[in-house]
Amino acid sequence: MNQAPNDLDLAVIGGGASGFFTALQFAEAAPGRRVAIFEKSGHFLQKVRISGGGRCNVTHACFDPRELAKNYPRGSKELLAAFHRWQPADTVGWFKRFGVTLKTEPDGRMFPITDNSDTIIQCFLERARQCGIPLHTRRPLTGIERLAHGGFSLRFETPPDPVRARAVCMATGSLKGSPLVHQLKMLDQSIEPPVPSLFAFNVSDRRISGLAGLSHAGVSIRLEGSNTPRRGPLLITHRGFSGPAVLRLSAWEARAMAAVNHHFNFVIDWVPEMDRVSLQAHFEAIRRHQGAKLVRNTPIPPIPRRLWERIATCCDIGDAITWGQLPKTGSNKLLEALKSATFSASGKTTHKDEFVTAGGIHRKTIDFRTMESRITPGLYFTGECIDIDGITGGFNFQAAWTTAHIAATAIATSA
Repeated sequence: MNQAPNDLDLAVIGGGASGFFTALQFAEAAPGRRVAIFEKSGHFLQKVRISGGGRCNVTHACFDPRELAKNYPRGSKELLAAFHRWQPADTVGWFKRFGVTLKTEPDGRMFPITDNSDTIIQCFLERARQCGIPLHTRRPLTGIERLAHGGFSLRFETPPDPVRARAVCMATGSLKGSPLVHQLKMLDQSIEPPVPSLFAFNVSDRRISGLAGLSHAGVSIRLEGSNTPRRGPLLITHRGFSGPAVLRLSAWEARAMAAVNHHFNFVIDWVPEMDRVSLQAHFEAIRRHQGAKLVRNTPIPPIPRRLWERIATCCDIGDAITWGQLPKTGSNKLLEALKSATFSASGKTTHKDEFVTAGGIHRKTIDFRTMESRITPGLYFTGECIDIDGITGGFNFQAAWTTAHIAATAIATSA
């Protein structure tokens, strides 16, 4: 049967990372088949543009699927098998095919060598042009209906007439506040309530007042009452704390923090390389061999000097106190301030390039061998609209590429 002008083999809802990659992968796997992208806003790939401070953290240099899957607070089990089919090495190879070389930074994050997200955007747009993929902006989906003979009828806020599609891929990004939630529930899709992930902590505390911009190379941080810390660099901001260690904790504890409206206590260990006994021994060694030195002038690496001075001040250790003069009570207070510094968060700050949500389409309702709904045949999901999220470092984009590849391959195979 001949296709009508508005008939598609695949309609991709969402012009972000996973949406574009789904369409491009489908076009490569099923040349001649009709695919189009429908984006609700006036711009494509906005999250790609702002990610990584405008450089686009494309993926992470972790090429072992088992290790890679450990970086996902939600979805690690499902992604383990998926990464055996498409992982960072495949992502690097795909971009290289189309003239984009990625580089690896010391922490494993991978960026285009141009350090410019526009490199990724132009690659996608050019490939879409080469593949003849129609790109529609300002086309928010307002209705989706299953057809009796198979496929779907899609209605958009703006003309033309309803679009018919044999398969539909939802690549909408976060479903938080999305009007599509109602449409998906009409199709009996169950949705895990979205909550924020990857956010900074708002903290007002004299221990960090005036230290905005100061970073610490490696701390251990945990929720008060939890025995599961997260480690990494930390950044003091005008509003409190950010940096990889904070963002990781916010990802792993996203639901617990949301349950208390992001007002919670957390504990920082400023010197996680040393346990309490080792740190106490270190104090004693300084006292014996460098007793004449001022406490404020001998920071323990890698604690920055300004932070060390502030910690000492908050422990009531005077500027003129030497290690030899430091009483046991002062030593114990300093030990506690370094190993168990408790702070109170009074809300969160979400930066554009850190914005991720936990929650979305329930994983159990998706066949991860195909990314097809187990409830609605012909309906596929990719990227962040699924209840999958990773920590900071390129892992969320990698989940987008992987789920997009699997969905596109399955749809092309069933064509």
